[in-house]
Amino acid sequence: MKKFLILALAIIIPVTMSAQAQINTKKVKIEDFTEKTTKVVLTGNIFFDQSLKDEVQNRWRISPFEFCTLKEFEELKTDDSYYFLMTVKGRFKKESRPGLTMLSVMKGGAAAEKGISKMLDVVTVPVMATDDPSGREFVFLPALLDIIQEHILRSMETDVAGYSGLSSFNMNMNEADRKDIIIAADDLAPGMSEEELESFEADGIYVTDTDIADEMMMEHTPNAVVSFTVYPSDRGRGSFCYKMLIDAQTHKLYYFRRHKLSKRAGAGFLPEDLYRIAGR
Repeated sequence: MKKFLILALAIIIPVTMSAQAQINTKKVKIEDFTEKTTKVVLTGNIFFDQSLKDEVQNRWRISPFEFCTLKEFEELKTDDSYYFLMTVKGRFKKESRPGLTMLSVMKGGAAAEKGISKMLDVVTVPVMATDDPSGREFVFLPALLDIIQEHILRSMETDVAGYSGLSSFNMNMNEADRKDIIIAADDLAPGMSEEELESFEADGIYVTDTDIADEMMMEHTPNAVVSFTVYPSDRGRGSFCYKMLIDAQTHKLYYFRRHKLSKRAGAGFLPEDLYRIAGR
């Protein structure tokens, strides 16, 4: 009888622990996303807010949404019946001040009383430099909103996507083999010779004028995957550069990496990125 009880406990305990662990996973925490209202928090910047409103109205498809002010966000942030899409300023550990502005989706709840950083972060994507943004954020905002939505849906299906973040999209890179990889000149870190850059054309990687790259993005050029980088205008100690490759037609994210800025590693796609994209 004693052996039977020990065996029964051995079976029951792992099942109980497994169920308890499942309850705490990100996938379970956001399983209600499509059923709840997403509050889109406006910044007070008339130009960015208008663009954000237009693109959300045109592109947001995975949940009901409403617009709200920062004041309304402060009043509602502890309510777990809402999710919030908002811009936040990101400051890394060794940075003296925030260098990047991000778009974040967060879940409301009691933890918000302790600050935004304590809210459940569903997904965060870099958008622009906090000081002196390039203006390219307006070109890529539609794609970023589509990427955010795709990531949320993937995170609702598997914890692997939820916890690995946007870097999980790097697995898509093999699907871009037959597409042209367009690297905007402004997205290229210094340090590569013209000859070396030309050698990548055999791999379907082309460096072009930034205006041309942006035009391809705006015109939804078929079979074109366009670069987008986000990094602080003041590249101080501890700052990071984010690098993305996005399909101009479908807005599928193929590449998402970051590196710490230094004297040896400037802002933009590094040689190692191009070699990795080329599969060399």
